[in-house]
Amino acid sequence: MSKWLAAAAAIALLGAQTAPAFAAPKSASASATVRIDKQRIDRALAEMVSSGRAIGVSALVFENGREVYFGTSGFADSEAKRPMARDTLAQIFSMTKPVTGVALMQLWEQGKFGLDDPLARYLPEFGVTKVFAGTDAAGKPILKAPDRPILIRDILRHTAGFGYGPGESFPEQEFGRLDPIPLKLDIDLAEFGRRLAQVPLLFEPGTRWHYSAAVDVQALLVEKLSGQRFEDYVRDHVLQPLGMRETGWTQPEGRFGRLAAVYAKKPGGTLDRVPDADNRRLNFAPKTLTMGGAGLASTVDDYMRFATMLLNGGNLDGVRILKPSTVKLMATDQLDPRVTERLWLPGKGNGGFGIDFFVRTGQPKDAQENRGTLGEFFWDGMASTLFWVDPANKLTAVFFVQTVPFDGSLHRDFRKAVYGPDYLGPKGD
Repeated sequence: MSKWLAAAAAIALLGAQTAPAFAAPKSASASATVRIDKQRIDRALAEMVSSGRAIGVSALVFENGREVYFGTSGFADSEAKRPMARDTLAQIFSMTKPVTGVALMQLWEQGKFGLDDPLARYLPEFGVTKVFAGTDAAGKPILKAPDRPILIRDILRHTAGFGYGPGESFPEQEFGRLDPIPLKLDIDLAEFGRRLAQVPLLFEPGTRWHYSAAVDVQALLVEKLSGQRFEDYVRDHVLQPLGMRETGWTQPEGRFGRLAAVYAKKPGGTLDRVPDADNRRLNFAPKTLTMGGAGLASTVDDYMRFATMLLNGGNLDGVRILKPSTVKLMATDQLDPRVTERLWLPGKGNGGFGIDFFVRTGQPKDAQENRGTLGEFFWDGMASTLFWVDPANKLTAVFFVQTVPFDGSLHRDFRKAVYGPDYLGPKGD
């Protein structure tokens, strides 16, 4: 695996629509609306490219289930002078995670598991996972049984104790004994689970929020409970029913010419193209592992169908993917107030975490904070992609770019362009 792909695994792993049915928060004013200024969004996208922060960008915004903005700037492939387009495929990395969460919650609706069931009831290998409790006088790790089992709820909200590896304080000499980041494309999910179960937890389950490989464990659980390969289950039960015909972990070779190149920021700020051989490995080359936390390639229109389904309370074009109550559960903060250590979870105290989504629990405090609305839920991807669902304004947005590492300034500027620079939420929040 190339250094770039290994970093990707570690970080990422960082038609007619029906009327929206997801209920807005009670405190939101029903008359509050966002005025979409197409020229303002066009200018913002153009500035992202002219400033050198992106090679190419595209954005799609829906209100009330209808398109109100689509625009692009720059190139999907700068060297070939191929512009960003509506049918450009992009690596969405961690925006794969909500898709995995939807797949698993379908099985929850079927009574296949309970949220507070021990994970080891279904994946016994995690019954022996230990917690790292420091080192002894000889520098050896002290490992102990967790105070309570990992619950399925924990893998849904990043509180299981997993990381993308055993953590910085774990003795470096022990790394040779373990496979600290077992997301290898040449193994299957079952083998990934066996290896991850041997990596000590960073903390006691339920006590902290830490971004992790937990969503890949969700994918393994989908396989265990459904009896299908994870990729096949998601295709059959999420992607195809939603009409997301061009989204997938495995893409036909004929689409490679539409895949956006990925550009990595150098120390001086310039963007260098990631080699095509690396870029094609997740979707256009033989592999064994289908990650739950990353790996999908999609188009803006395809992903907008997913976002609109969520806004509609689990329904799109008469096809029900989830119950409205399940979507509401996923979009509700699941973190106990005692979980105060939250790594880099965004929000300045205005946000929590639901089931595979950031959940906004308060209005932006100042003009420097990302624009957004109480009740919004979203996630993003390592290559700086973003989507969000804003029930109060019946708005959904998808933003594609292929800049690594993650550049949050692009999100700040896109959100400001959508909502306007002075937007602080509906009156009465």
